[in-house]
Amino acid sequence: MNTLGTAIMTLSEAAARHSEPGPGVTRVLGSAEHRALLVDLRRWMQEAGLSVELDAAGNLVGRTPTVEGARTLIIGSHQDSVRQGGKYDGMLGILLPLVVLQHLHQQGKTLAVNVELVAFSDEEGARFSSTLVGSSALAGTFDPALLEATDANGITMAEALRELGANPEGIAELARTPDQVCGYLEVHIEQGPVLESLGLPVGVVTAITGIERHAVSLIGKAGHAGTTPMTLRRDAMVAATQVVQAVDHHCRHTEDLVGVVGELVVTPNAVNVIPSRVDLTIELRSPFTEIRLAARKALFGDIAQRLASSGCELRHRLTYQQSEVRCADTLQQQLSRAIEQAGYKSHRLFSGAGHDGLAMAHLTDVGMLFVRCKDGLSHHPDESITVEDAEATAQVLTHYLLNLEA
Repeated sequence: MNTLGTAIMTLSEAAARHSEPGPGVTRVLGSAEHRALLVDLRRWMQEAGLSVELDAAGNLVGRTPTVEGARTLIIGSHQDSVRQGGKYDGMLGILLPLVVLQHLHQQGKTLAVNVELVAFSDEEGARFSSTLVGSSALAGTFDPALLEATDANGITMAEALRELGANPEGIAELARTPDQVCGYLEVHIEQGPVLESLGLPVGVVTAITGIERHAVSLIGKAGHAGTTPMTLRRDAMVAATQVVQAVDHHCRHTEDLVGVVGELVVTPNAVNVIPSRVDLTIELRSPFTEIRLAARKALFGDIAQRLASSGCELRHRLTYQQSEVRCADTLQQQLSRAIEQAGYKSHRLFSGAGHDGLAMAHLTDVGMLFVRCKDGLSHHPDESITVEDAEATAQVLTHYLLNLEA
């Protein structure tokens, strides 16, 4: 029987209804959909025997009954989504532990540690181009300048948080101290195809990838597409194709490195005009800083060589950089043991996507469980898991929690 798995899937369907109209799930920080979800989440947490609080950063925090003298395990993930995303990215990491905690509560089980189940307010940053808002508040690394960030309608993040009923002026007081906490655990869909290829329902994450992003501009010269000889052109689009090919080449031929040219804007973008400028972005990801930095150096050296005879000017700047986070060995071992106790083979893999653990690692040890997802698909309306895999992961988490020592 898949009792826990069925409950997880039922709650997932209910949560997914709190979405903007359109394909998939769209739920951004401070929106009407976000506010409606909080009502359900609060009720579900209370039914699981948790005391519930909406904190200053818009995180909904559910706490198990206090175990005097024990430290706190924080379990969490994010409530928000990308635009037209799936119903499991983020929310699974809230609802699956919630169902497990409710099951343990109904059985009268007492854990050796205190547990805080945290539904982080914002990780994806779809509304304010921010990331890790809720988790950075708990970790003590929140940047107050983000409160002045505005959305497309000029509404600030601070205003959006107040709409939720939060008090952004109190965010600095949310920071936990390391001696209060014994670790952070997140359950998340894999967002990749590894577990599916191995026929495994769940796996242990070894590291959360490091990320860097670059803004690149290629400056050429506009001209009439019919009258300018090919040999005399300074075509920014032709130069841009060299950049795209270079990124693809280096990422395909460097182990533990992935990357993409994700945005591309052409000026003047007219059918019969030679492009005078192309602005694009480059993103590189690796779970190893040394690989990522070496790849950056090699990539931009290659790009410079490729463009030497193009007549185009290259401008670029690093716009974002986040080092990888290694998951704690102790947590990996405990999670692997819990998987085996649940009757499955333990497999370890790294995460190519960012997660709230990137922020929480500034506070405490981080551990993650990945759940198999169909075709490795995520950030897409067709994102999918099975009730059997939800059940398997719930059983793993149950073993993990019951084996914890104070």
